[in-house]
Amino acid sequence: MSTLDPEVTPADTPAERLTDGSAGGSAGGLAGGLAGASAGGLTEALVGSADGLDPELSPVEAEAGAELPSTSGLIAVTGSTGQLGSRIARRLAEAGAAQRLVVRDPARAPELEGAQVAQASYGDIAALLNALDGVQTLLMVSASESADRVSLHKATIDAAVAAGVRRIVYTSFVGAAPNATFTFARDHWHTEQHLRATGVDFTFLRDNMYLDFVPGFAGEDGVIRGPAGDGRVAAVLRDDVADVAAQVLLDATHSGQTYDLTGPAAFTLAEAAAMMSEAWGRPIRYEAETLDEAYRSRESFGAPAWEVAGWVTSYAAIASGELSEVSSAVEDITGHPPTGLAEYLARG
Repeated sequence: MSTLDPEVTPADTPAERLTDGSAGGSAGGLAGGLAGASAGGLTEALVGSADGLDPELSPVEAEAGAELPSTSGLIAVTGSTGQLGSRIARRLAEAGAAQRLVVRDPARAPELEGAQVAQASYGDIAALLNALDGVQTLLMVSASESADRVSLHKATIDAAVAAGVRRIVYTSFVGAAPNATFTFARDHWHTEQHLRATGVDFTFLRDNMYLDFVPGFAGEDGVIRGPAGDGRVAAVLRDDVADVAAQVLLDATHSGQTYDLTGPAAFTLAEAAAMMSEAWGRPIRYEAETLDEAYRSRESFGAPAWEVAGWVTSYAAIASGELSEVSSAVEDITGHPPTGLAEYLARG
């Protein structure tokens, strides 16, 4: 995939996920920045204030020799006012889990049976220390894209460890690597490395691009534009990600695992256009752009260079094949198969 109040609208994209963002995002982002509709964020995420942030906070070491129990104890959920976090929080409530919703604005926190509410934002160390006191497991939804996202992530992880959190479940992105084509996936790699270095237990949920956002790739003229070539993307539905996350949060035996979360099949954007045409009863087509064309068309929105690069390289990552691998993790963990694009479109 923002602050502790994450998530973007489908038009804002994955995320990042793409993958995770803020419920009140502008109608742009992936569909906008990527498809050319309007400027906006890319993934579902938590957005946090950088005020008082010390990106050089040294990690606090986990208690030596301590073993994590199989149950997750009190679970803190960030991003519960956003699209992904709210889905996960609802599933935890339905399971009767003890959870604390960590949000920027308590007035916007969902009303869920048995859930506590605490106020804090990513990067607000004092507030995070208070909000995470007594928490055993933290769901850390990745922050929305920003120039200082990695610093916010690092400071939040350090605060969680200092507060005594024993396990952190982090929503990452498939193919996270220091040289990933998708520039925002590099942020996830740096976050994962920092979390590993703290010594606390972790689980990485590496989401593919969000399937929910794919229909928004088509512009008002019925054309999907981007430098994705004939590459394939194994996009995953946010509901499927939420199902996995809830199971992982409730069962600490998933500690130390990295799961690639994908849909049941990888498709090209031309194939996606054909499925949309059939489902909607009107012609949709894919028009491949060159990288130069993609940068020029999106620079017109006036977004900062790092954001434009994220929009364009999300398509380039499809072209490179980095988003094409299909995983069985969703079904392995939840017991049900992931939703495919044709099925999702048929729901209307």
